[in-house]
Amino acid sequence: MGERIASVIRKTNETDISVKLNLDGNGTSVIETGIGFFDHMLTAFAKHGLFDLEVKVKGDLNVDGHHTVEDTGIVLGQAILQALGDKKSIRRYGNEILPMDESLVLSAVDLCGRPYFVMDADFKAPMVGDFDTQLVSEFFYAVSYSAMMNIHLRVIAGTNDHHKIEAMFKAFAKSLDMATCIDPRITDVLSTKGAL
Repeated sequence: MGERIASVIRKTNETDISVKLNLDGNGTSVIETGIGFFDHMLTAFAKHGLFDLEVKVKGDLNVDGHHTVEDTGIVLGQAILQALGDKKSIRRYGNEILPMDESLVLSAVDLCGRPYFVMDADFKAPMVGDFDTQLVSEFFYAVSYSAMMNIHLRVIAGTNDHHKIEAMFKAFAKSLDMATCIDPRITDVLSTKGAL
């Protein structure tokens, strides 16, 4: 099996983004988005998913963080899809129930080739640090549709928005790691259709 590595660049009038991803890494990362809390979340994603990840973003933060966060989700999703290649021998499904202090989050993913995103989470604060909490759903929606994957995220318990959001990123990382793992018992793709 070859290396499952991807490099994606996307430039628009609003953002200039480069992402390098190794699905079979050890959790090292270099993250520069211009939004401190978002850097923290992507660093946690890489560490807990054991992905090697480089993200460099120049966005129109003079407007707000929306384009930076959403477009980073688009490019990360494209990198995941590219790194997966033909999806041969991957487990396809992954899930995690992850605690972080008082917060508890469920994440479930399916690398099925059909994008769909469902999120059940409420945030009390409009901002966590310099990060707009409305952008949590924008990010994961963008990842889902660009990676052609199904993502379900549910906050089961929690009061602190920082904890809830961080648990979401970590749970997503763990479930994606599970789904992308190679299983030697799967000799083709895990689908009765013969394609994902």
